[in-house]
Amino acid sequence: MSADILSFIIFLPAVVALGLLLTTRDVNTIRNIAFLTTTVILALVLKIYIEFEPSAGMQFVTNVPWIETYGIHYYIGLDGFSLTILMMIAILIPSAFLLLWEGKTKGYWINMLLVQTGVTGTLLSLDVVLFYFFWEVMLLPVFLLIGQYGFGDKVFTTIKVTVYTMVGSLLMFIAIMYLGVAYENEFGVWSFAYDELMKITTISYDTKIWLFLAFLAAFAIKIPIFPLHTWIMETYKNAPTGAVFLLSSIMAKLGVYAIVRFMIPIFPDVYVEYSSWFVAIGIFGLIYFGIAALMQDDIKRMFAYSSASHLSFISAGIFSLNEYGINGALYLIIAHAIATGALFLLVGLLQEQTGFKTIKDLGGIAKQAPIFTFIFAIMLFANVGLPGTNGFVSELLIIFGIYEFNHTLGYLGATTVIIGASYMLWMFQRAILQDRPQGAAELKMRDLKIKEIVGLAPWVFLVFLMGIYPEIFTDKFEPTVTHYLNDILNIGASK
Repeated sequence: MSADILSFIIFLPAVVALGLLLTTRDVNTIRNIAFLTTTVILALVLKIYIEFEPSAGMQFVTNVPWIETYGIHYYIGLDGFSLTILMMIAILIPSAFLLLWEGKTKGYWINMLLVQTGVTGTLLSLDVVLFYFFWEVMLLPVFLLIGQYGFGDKVFTTIKVTVYTMVGSLLMFIAIMYLGVAYENEFGVWSFAYDELMKITTISYDTKIWLFLAFLAAFAIKIPIFPLHTWIMETYKNAPTGAVFLLSSIMAKLGVYAIVRFMIPIFPDVYVEYSSWFVAIGIFGLIYFGIAALMQDDIKRMFAYSSASHLSFISAGIFSLNEYGINGALYLIIAHAIATGALFLLVGLLQEQTGFKTIKDLGGIAKQAPIFTFIFAIMLFANVGLPGTNGFVSELLIIFGIYEFNHTLGYLGATTVIIGASYMLWMFQRAILQDRPQGAAELKMRDLKIKEIVGLAPWVFLVFLMGIYPEIFTDKFEPTVTHYLNDILNIGASK
């Protein structure tokens, strides 16, 4: 298959969005064409997934000059790691469209398409300047979604998110320019390809630490990692459902992806030296955000803390320096995206139907919407890691990895996972299963429509398929993990 297929997958949503912007004002037409576009992309990604041959190398590579004077190339490709996340994005976005189907405007759908171009370009970029370009493209439509379609103090929320991300992005851009200059000074030519930047030997170790932290700032804000998390709670509370879905299920995962794709190969010695600090920070975040979630009455804020808790766990796995932890973290990226994305979309429907999103104001949902409740329960159990679901496999691997890294942190990580089960089950019992107080007015809550059930069906299927047969997914990215451990970090892979 031609390598140009990746470029087609990246730019098709943006081209369609521009065409729709210029040619029609009919919202239904825009929505239908946008949905059709995302399903075409899903079909192409499925074809790539089937034809992809598991290996450590990049496949479907395109590498052509973009700004040739400074060695900046349009350099894209994928390996097993990026393929798995691409598959996740391709499945989640059209499915989410079916749950966001009604009551949206022209600008909403156009921004959703533009986000897909941004996230896909970010994922497939192998030149760090190209990556930076798509990283910024990815963020702009989400800011517009929050500012135009959000709730409460949406303007302040948009400004806060913008300032946070701009500071992180600026630090990353400075680090990228420094690396480019260092490469030119050492080799006499310019290049920003990540596999070329790996060859730099003239940067001092102390400077590498600062460059490492500059990259980490941008990615840690997006994930988020403690203490760069303070933007997430109000944003998830005030943002529209589509923006929350994109931030939690896709963009946060790209922050983790970027650590693996760029920071580990470019700064392997710093990554190994400070791994224990970041594993400890990850475990602390797991506990801190879990306890904070337990104290929330607003469901969206609770899920925001829950998402941050799981992402802290993923970060701990990424820095565990062994195959169990890294494989588990990559698997939890997909598992968490499915479960949390579905829960945020379902909570969005709950808020639209009832007008409430605080636990104390809800109740009695199970009687009125049994299918809604059933799917909500499946995603909740996947989120807490019930055996047989994808969450169990991924969390178990991370616990094994952290235990191999440090026994004490492993025990701590294993025991504190129960915090997540506590606040999720407590919320589910009060907000969904429990009857409303005697004398309280009955909430108006319809059950899921056919198109919403169809949208969620692939997610439910993946929850159990990934939980029962993980090899169908892990076989795609395990060669990449082994390559990182053996060839880049030179620490060997655990067996």
